[in-house]
Amino acid sequence: MKIEHLLLQPESKVLAFKRDLSSLEPILKTIVAFANTAGGTLIIGRASDGAIVGVQDVFRAEEAVANSIADNIRPSILPEIEIATVGEKDLLVIKVSYWRAPFYLKREGMPQGVYVRLGSTNRPASLELLAELQRSVLTLSYDQQPLVDLTKNDLQMKDALRLFRNVNREIDEEKLKSLGVLVPAAHKFVPSIGGLILFGKEECRERLVPDARVSCARFVGNDKTNILDRLEIKGTILDAVEEVIKFIARNTRLSAEITGIIRKDIPEYCPVAVREALINALAHADYSFTGSHIQIAIFNNRLEIQNPGMLPCGFTLDDFKMGVSRIRNRVIARVFHELKFMEQWGSGYKRITEACRSDGYPEPKWEEVGAYIRVTFYPSLQTVLTFRESGDELTERELAILNLFNPGESLPLREISHRVSFAISKRMLQYNLALLKIKGVLISKGKGRALVWQKK
Repeated sequence: MKIEHLLLQPESKVLAFKRDLSSLEPILKTIVAFANTAGGTLIIGRASDGAIVGVQDVFRAEEAVANSIADNIRPSILPEIEIATVGEKDLLVIKVSYWRAPFYLKREGMPQGVYVRLGSTNRPASLELLAELQRSVLTLSYDQQPLVDLTKNDLQMKDALRLFRNVNREIDEEKLKSLGVLVPAAHKFVPSIGGLILFGKEECRERLVPDARVSCARFVGNDKTNILDRLEIKGTILDAVEEVIKFIARNTRLSAEITGIIRKDIPEYCPVAVREALINALAHADYSFTGSHIQIAIFNNRLEIQNPGMLPCGFTLDDFKMGVSRIRNRVIARVFHELKFMEQWGSGYKRITEACRSDGYPEPKWEEVGAYIRVTFYPSLQTVLTFRESGDELTERELAILNLFNPGESLPLREISHRVSFAISKRMLQYNLALLKIKGVLISKGKGRALVWQKK
């Protein structure tokens, strides 16, 4: 990319600007962060407001930067340092490649001096990120590590057999070894972290990988002020696939397209794309990230799928969109591939965008938000238009509640609760009934314990 074009871009994970060399430490931190994360370009001579101020005595400045890098960064690093001239102003352009080694500032030492690039900022590497940097040198993923205190009896083999038979495949101990679910340790085979995440018994998962889970929430409006519905999935990440899809279905709207006598229901969000993005999040989440887990958030105007973990070291969103594959969790990815959850390596972005385009949905938005990856889906235009015109579009859950009523029948809350076929709290049921009343399809009579509900 030409220097003139770079100067017009905002700072990002792979691009930074500094006005001058008055303070070398921020420059060194940026170089370390680039080398540890995904590489990048640092341009010296551009102010924060975009003005090109240039570098005085650029050849001496080049030598000063080179010497400072050699003296202050460990292990040794050799970025490309170039001189560029734009509008009679000289600039220093430092191009840093990604390398598999935790680089750090010599003065601060390890691990305090290790920095990574999060968005457009340099941050000290957390313990989890530092461990990932060190694993990258060994080409060992977190989920391949053995759990020496466990045995294969800590895995739910009945669930594994059922899942593999669903795709006409058999599973035995040798197959588990080839997939990395069982790995060698101290002259025996024990479950790997990935094996535990996929097939582990609940007690072991909660004790050793408590953040390998998924939570879902449906919010009222377009922010996180009030929650309408919530689901904490108790099973493994394999159980989460269908449970999340069911949660989304009951908390999003359907519109209809009628051609002749044929009615076609149109979900609010592209089902194929959402499922693919969910699989992607489950396969590529950083399960070593303490205190964070995969989150599904549904708002009135969007659906978000967010997983913990910045992109793998040396990888950018542009790489992802180009179809380059960089696997964070090798065991989980192999099993997903065997179970036909993932068809082709590196095809996720293409499959998602093509599904949205072909079915008439807006393309989703992918972004790195700090140490998280988030994909945001937007509703179909048909659903938006229908909702605006009628003002009373019903979710799948609301339709299910409405269908509990026979014509002219009045039901108290306890009877409605008895008839529903899905799990719902008393408070949430009351909230849904109130919404149905606001939308004009239910009416209520009486007060307190005598309160009953009826179709309008």
